[in-house]
Amino acid sequence: MAANLEQAALLLALRHSDRGWGAVTAAVEEAGSALEILDDLLTPSKPTLDHVDRDLDVDLKLVAEEIDGWRAEGIHLVTVLDRDYPVQLMLVHQRPPFLTCRGILDAEDITAVSVVGSRQASAAGLRRARVVASTLATNGFTVMSGLAAGIDTAAHRAAIDAGTRTVAVVGTGLRHCYPAENRELHTEIARTGAVLSQFWPDAGPAKHQFPMRNAVMSGCSIATVVVEAGEHSGARIQARVAVEHGRHVFLLPDVLANQWAMDLARRPNTTVLEGPEHLLRVLGELTAELVQL
Repeated sequence: MAANLEQAALLLALRHSDRGWGAVTAAVEEAGSALEILDDLLTPSKPTLDHVDRDLDVDLKLVAEEIDGWRAEGIHLVTVLDRDYPVQLMLVHQRPPFLTCRGILDAEDITAVSVVGSRQASAAGLRRARVVASTLATNGFTVMSGLAAGIDTAAHRAAIDAGTRTVAVVGTGLRHCYPAENRELHTEIARTGAVLSQFWPDAGPAKHQFPMRNAVMSGCSIATVVVEAGEHSGARIQARVAVEHGRHVFLLPDVLANQWAMDLARRPNTTVLEGPEHLLRVLGELTAELVQL
């Protein structure tokens, strides 16, 4: 119950503090507890005439019951204060204060690799996505993607077909599925792997949420593979953010038809892939560095 109250205190502060999510998260991480500083977080930073002190015991009980209700639906909560919060994600500044999860978080996902690309993928792009995901899945890497149409769907399916878990990082709350036609895939991934969201469970699809999702997906991964992407795709956003995170970016040759990809290919930690063996060779070097750390 104590852990649940810590989680409830964090959610209560995120909902009602005037500091903003980033400031609340920083304060809670510094204190090592949301409960201990909850009263301060809920006190307005500037005097206000309409402020009414909250009954924290009642409010905490209500939020704790809400978390229990999520759990009864199969939606589990993990916060920055919890030991099972993804280790890789803790290292990036865009880490969200909490994640909700359908399925199971696995410590072995520390070597997850994101496979991303266009929603309106070509037949060749879908085929390449399946090859990349199958190569990763059969060589001990968790395939991570965004459950979108096109490349994402092909990557998740290839991992499932290989008999391995896959992780979806989605841009909606977990009571929604976007696109709707991937509802069955959403359920299948949750049964054998994990579906993660940084949003409240009731949050529907909104344009600004998908770049936020890409940042979290990059943060959870040791590398991102861009299979096929246009000038304004989410895959381009993730590639840029991954470089900012210091994570490796792999570009399939056809992506270089875009100027942004040509520019990115000249940056450190970026590799234009020559084939599956090339991918595994570079990932082997990356994971060796990870073990040394």
